[in-house]
Amino acid sequence: MSYSTSEHLSIKNVFSFKSVFLKTIGVLSAVVAIKGFMIPNHFFDGGLLGISILMHEFYHIEVALPLVLLNLPFIYLGYRKIGKNFAAHSLLAVMILGFSLYFIKVPVVTHDHFLTAIFGGVFVGLGIGFVIRSGGVIDGLEVIAEYTNKQFGLSTTEIIMAINTIIFLIIAFYLGLEKAMYSILTYYTALRVSDYVVDGFEKLISLTIISPNSELVKSLIVNQFNKAITVYKGERGNLPKSFDVKHDCDIIVTVVTRLEVHKMKKAIAATDPKAFMFIQNITEVDGGILSKKSRR
Repeated sequence: MSYSTSEHLSIKNVFSFKSVFLKTIGVLSAVVAIKGFMIPNHFFDGGLLGISILMHEFYHIEVALPLVLLNLPFIYLGYRKIGKNFAAHSLLAVMILGFSLYFIKVPVVTHDHFLTAIFGGVFVGLGIGFVIRSGGVIDGLEVIAEYTNKQFGLSTTEIIMAINTIIFLIIAFYLGLEKAMYSILTYYTALRVSDYVVDGFEKLISLTIISPNSELVKSLIVNQFNKAITVYKGERGNLPKSFDVKHDCDIIVTVVTRLEVHKMKKAIAATDPKAFMFIQNITEVDGGILSKKSRR
């Protein structure tokens, strides 16, 4: 999800029904994970949530307090570097989360370690994902990771992984290796679930096709599926037993959603059974027709 640094704060957008509804669902999911699964079983997560639960574990302070306080500097950084709307959405989400953690009572769901790791991660992932879809975050490490990425050239994943590695090492040293391993499982589950909630069925996939009947494939993609294509000039052949046999070809690339890719592959295979296809996941798209559609 991208934000513009030139955007103006829109109170109507921040307090719209959809935005507040998504934040509420996200916060309630996170509260269930934290108070119904993680804290009663002394389980942890990555990011600021993991740090906050560690502080609760070591110093027996209400988890809402460090979670809100730790997020505030990162929300301010998001205000400076990402935009006012992002900061407003994040501040509202964090404040709702803080009040909910303090006032809402959640019964212990289970003491089974494996169930806690999986379902605790699921509910944390749902919470993070729904809040991101509403326009903000409840874990400010995402903000510093994006900022550090621009400053030092490290990827967001590398930065977050480095920070979380330190958290899990602390857990392993003070609370035992088993707790650390279960916490890693919780974090991984939360990461996968939040990615799915954010991207959903709209996750973009790059489909590459090399076909001897490239004109038919081009026409199919553009005219039947209404998709833009990029065509690279390549060379086919160079096989192990016929290395000298080669000829020019078109390499066709298009970007589709998760829902569209299977139908398109089936149609291409029916048009040209000899077509060679492979897919790649896309983490970000900027510019062109797709970006214009995503800003609608």
